[in-house]
Amino acid sequence: MDTQNPSAPSRLRSRIADHDHPNRGGLIHDNSRHTARFTVIGNHLAQHADLSLLAIGLGTHIQSLPRGAHIDIKSLAARFPEGVTRIAAALRELEHHGYLRRERLRIPGGRIVTRTVSCNQPGRAREANEPRPRRAPAPRPKALPAVPTPVTSALLHPATDLLADLRRHDTRLLLSTTDTAHLAPGVAAWLERDVSPAAVRRALIDGLPTERMYRPAALLAHRLTKHLPPPPPFRPPAPEPPVRHPLQNCDGCNRAFRAPEPGRCRDCREHPPR
Repeated sequence: MDTQNPSAPSRLRSRIADHDHPNRGGLIHDNSRHTARFTVIGNHLAQHADLSLLAIGLGTHIQSLPRGAHIDIKSLAARFPEGVTRIAAALRELEHHGYLRRERLRIPGGRIVTRTVSCNQPGRAREANEPRPRRAPAPRPKALPAVPTPVTSALLHPATDLLADLRRHDTRLLLSTTDTAHLAPGVAAWLERDVSPAAVRRALIDGLPTERMYRPAALLAHRLTKHLPPPPPFRPPAPEPPVRHPLQNCDGCNRAFRAPEPGRCRDCREHPPR
């Protein structure tokens, strides 16, 4: 009874550490260092105890967006499948816990707009010696593409009227005075080529994209240049009709003949009477 099995492993050797046990689950990170297109998110948001999973994910998404991005409910509902109701509730959660802040501002002209501020560390006041982040200068809008140039300026006025009327066919084509002045020569060049105003209008508005257009004037300038029709074929001027002289009575034989003035007919001129 005192004999032991010499082939049996010792209790210490046969025990596998808990964290190395093949049947034990758990998270393992396989991380690589980001060098571009990444966002730093605090664990206070990613592991927030009171926020829903949707609010955490939405807060992470908002903090990754660039300045000026649209984060209203309709824009987010168009981007994600959760729907308006759930997204609105998640935004309220983020606002309640300080990750979002809404500010009402009066802009030039007297209109009041609402600005949404994303806070990556709610409740943390900026220290006095902490440098305030520099605001990047607002990007200057790119110049509109060049448009065709008309031979004369005679058709600029009807071209301007045509551009101003586009908004009646598509409200997104409400052009500024500057954009209209830039595009009018291109439309005048089309009108010079015997294209009717209705045909020019169809070329500009048919097949427009259904989504939002950020610079409709740039799209119109592109169409005016890319689809410019060739000049009409050369047509020689119609010959002038032959001159039909009035009837005159011949002074020699009294016979009627056509001539610009009274006198003798051709026979009397060639064979005058003796």
